[in-house]
Amino acid sequence: MGMAWQSGTRRIGCSQAQKRRYSPGVQRVFPYISAMVNNGSLSYDHERDGRPTELGGCTAIVRNLHYDTFLVIRYVKRHLTIMMDIDGKHEWRDCIEVPGVRLPRGYYFGTSSITGDLSDNHDVISLKLFELTVERTPEEEKLHRDVFLPSVDNMKLPEVTAPLPPLSGLALFLIVFFSLVSSVFAIVIGIILYNKWQDQSRKRFY
Repeated sequence: MGMAWQSGTRRIGCSQAQKRRYSPGVQRVFPYISAMVNNGSLSYDHERDGRPTELGGCTAIVRNLHYDTFLVIRYVKRHLTIMMDIDGKHEWRDCIEVPGVRLPRGYYFGTSSITGDLSDNHDVISLKLFELTVERTPEEEKLHRDVFLPSVDNMKLPEVTAPLPPLSGLALFLIVFFSLVSSVFAIVIGIILYNKWQDQSRKRFY
């Protein structure tokens, strides 16, 4: 799976770009690109800019540029790679490379934005998706199909309780029916016991 993300006003073909090695420094400078894998049990820590759950990241100085900037997200054989072209030189730079990422099928892509105390603009000009042709062995194909929750090798994510399957119409009807029968039965038993108690109370006075 590959995804190309473009922001700005001028389009640059990905085929013209050449990949160049990029080694971000240890010090974090913003704007910053980071990646995390979530199975529904984690939350992004805004106070610490997501560091507790970050798998990797790099600085991306993209504010107030006069040319388009690009981001490529590629996921092949449990290998997540993120590259960017933000210098206007038609060159891809490595940003994040994480092996052992397990992503299930049937999920969706989405975009959102959030800012802190200072306001900022978030413009997505285009989003392109590409299905990559990858040859897999039967064992690899089975492992790929058996992934049901997002996870990362050598990273323990809190377990998520799987949602209960929805009840069928027949099961729902039976539950309601037996609940009503039980309620009626309890009411009848209550009336019988109440009448017996009244009879015993009358006998005491006579």
